[in-house]
Amino acid sequence: MAYKMTDQQQQHPITPPPELVQQWGTEFLYGPPTEPAESHAYIAARAAQWGADQELEACIAWFDRNIPGYELVADRLRAARRPKPPSLKQQALALIDDCTDPEGDYLDDNALSIIRRALEALPDD
Repeated sequence: MAYKMTDQQQQHPITPPPELVQQWGTEFLYGPPTEPAESHAYIAARAAQWGADQELEACIAWFDRNIPGYELVADRLRAARRPKPPSLKQQALALIDDCTDPEGDYLDDNALSIIRRALEALPDD
């Protein structure tokens, strides 16, 4: 079934274009099998992220046009509002730090898996 937007949706600046919604649906369908309700949650999450990204870029563009020197902080704003997830190495080191803290917990299977993947990523010397 094709996705059709109403005229009101098409006029809103952060409504994803139909082609993008179709792409997200296709990405979801060919991913791991899940329940139908999860597909709606997946597409809604992707749409919310896309809309938030559009809004952030629109705000940056407005500041850039209206506040002299703002372009110097635009990258910092993007980094603050869209931080990159920690690398595998950073995750492993944080887990080790937690484990060595006297108040810290023992490593669970998920933590051990992260550390194992980080170590396996290192070259054999």
